[in-house]
Amino acid sequence: MDVIIYTDGGADPNPGIGGWAAILRFGQHEKVLTGNEPQTTNNRMELQAAIGALQALKRPSTIQFYTDSEYLRKGITEWIEGWAANNWQKKGKPVQNADLWQKLWPLVKQHQIEWHWVKGHAGNEFNERVDRLARQARLEITPPDQIDETIPRLYVRSSCKGNPGPGGWGAVLEDGEETTQSSGSAPSTTNNRMEMTAVIEGLLLLSPGSAVQVFTTSDYLYQGITQWIRKWRQRNWLKKDGKPVANADLWQALDELAQNYAIRWINAKGQALQGLEEAGKLAVEAVKIA
Repeated sequence: MDVIIYTDGGADPNPGIGGWAAILRFGQHEKVLTGNEPQTTNNRMELQAAIGALQALKRPSTIQFYTDSEYLRKGITEWIEGWAANNWQKKGKPVQNADLWQKLWPLVKQHQIEWHWVKGHAGNEFNERVDRLARQARLEITPPDQIDETIPRLYVRSSCKGNPGPGGWGAVLEDGEETTQSSGSAPSTTNNRMEMTAVIEGLLLLSPGSAVQVFTTSDYLYQGITQWIRKWRQRNWLKKDGKPVANADLWQALDELAQNYAIRWINAKGQALQGLEEAGKLAVEAVKIA
């Protein structure tokens, strides 16, 4: 099987909270993998991304592997055989990150891999995308008090009469001193669908590649996007019992769209935030014209 892989990883600060991501492309298919760790380094996240990508392959493959990490590429193509032959020692000292190199090395040997270095942040579509995914994975476990106050904030709310019934959504985007509001409605829908629609429409107010903090009071949305969606994606949008995921059309749309942004998801349930209050008013007003 011919596979193209792009990986990236990083920590902020370094060392500090880290995230990694991998995109695997084979034919018309694509697989996206992400992960994070509360205390790590740039290099460890680069290695973990490569490990995660190769672990996802079920049989030996011919791979074009793209990375912007010279540490990863040179480690595999120039240094690792010497490290292994020297019992993972370098000049009498243990090789840094030997635990991950030892995990990666046997995975590499299962495949025929051509390693490519690609310059980071230089316009390569998939390198830019995997960079955003890694950053998003890191932001998922970054405490709110460590979020840069300059990052745009998107507040989303929904309202529904009857649930299902006439519904509305509201989105408020605060970007610096500018505030943008958006809303919409549907004649027959649910709170969950309106909340998801609010996020989708709100993200579209931002340029692709933007960082954003999304505030929601919906446990369904928050848990779905931060916990459940990876398994749903792996099972082709089926639940454990084999039944289709509810609102799969919107989850798939949100999953695809979110890959274009570096998103920090915040469950703001119970918080008195003006942006949420305004988004809620927009949603209520939208219901009236549903």
